[in-house]
Amino acid sequence: MRATGEKERGHEYYMKEAIRQAKKAEALMEVPIGCVIVYEGRIIARGYNRRNTDKNTISHAEMNAIKKASRKLGDWRLEGCTMYITLEPCQMCAGAIVQARISEVVIGSMNPKAGCAGSILNLLEMPQFNHQVQVTRGVMEQECSEMLSEFFRKLRKIKKEEKLREKELT
Repeated sequence: MRATGEKERGHEYYMKEAIRQAKKAEALMEVPIGCVIVYEGRIIARGYNRRNTDKNTISHAEMNAIKKASRKLGDWRLEGCTMYITLEPCQMCAGAIVQARISEVVIGSMNPKAGCAGSILNLLEMPQFNHQVQVTRGVMEQECSEMLSEFFRKLRKIKKEEKLREKELT
């Protein structure tokens, strides 16, 4: 059950906040994935992808936000929290979401190549686990998808230009 403030603001309000976080990742030339965690209608943690910047495999948006939310609440259990993510979580992040006992996850764009909230696997809603997460998919899907597509278009262009420069130097 969502807190009153969250109902009033709605999923789009918080997804826009997650998109702001994704843009911070993009500014670092990281894959633009952002996340916020909401408790009782208030954002208690934010995270964005920093894998390359931190040179750390686990520095995904969700993992960074979970760490901050746990610190804020003083508990590893994040029951009653809702996580907003611009991209469907990978297996590591989906596992951490279940382990943290996050109540609800709201996803912007699905990830057919690595998503574990319905695309490849659905770790969040597996009845075999002792905790299942309520999942809402497709909130601001177009904006989230376009942000990722544009990032990868730019990245391919940069890599193509780098290859051309390398050829010119040889």
